[in-house]
Amino acid sequence: MAGAIEVIVGSMFSGKTEELIRRVKRAQLARQKIQVFKPKIDNRYSTSEITSHSLQKIKATIIDHPSDILNLVNDSTRVVGIDEAQFFDKSIVDVAEKLANRGIRVIAAGLDTDWRGRPFHPMPELMAVAESVTKAYAVCMVCGEQACRTQRISDSSQDILIGALDVYEARCRNCFEAPNEKGELSLIGAQKELT
Repeated sequence: MAGAIEVIVGSMFSGKTEELIRRVKRAQLARQKIQVFKPKIDNRYSTSEITSHSLQKIKATIIDHPSDILNLVNDSTRVVGIDEAQFFDKSIVDVAEKLANRGIRVIAAGLDTDWRGRPFHPMPELMAVAESVTKAYAVCMVCGEQACRTQRISDSSQDILIGALDVYEARCRNCFEAPNEKGELSLIGAQKELT
């Protein structure tokens, strides 16, 4: 069996985790041995499952570091799911490649851009080595158009802030208000508010 890397990216609320769960469950229906992993930092809905915003879920192993995946994957595993891959360091790319080279299908989901609208590393690097990339879209919570950005609506300027609807909204390019380096609305965002 040939290994491969599949990456599912998009903004928050775009259905990335739902798509990951759907693909993993299809592999289970095909009687393939699966294992699913998620970073310890993501404890929004569950500490033992990956859970979508629509509350679809599947059992997962919580890990601190991507290398934990290599240590925990069983020889019989054919499909590895990785949720919230953007929260791992760049070694997630090497781990995914090692698994794929062993004949394992790797399905990784994560944000492609951060709350500032910039590439959310290591997702660009993971997409570059993947056999397939699926871009998921949400609905803009301001105008209803197709959304590709994650708007932080809290006043925190932390780089990583775990949250859901209490902290973030999906926005289209036009409605997205890019913050400056201090986390404040940019001049463009401030001008949009005035119009």
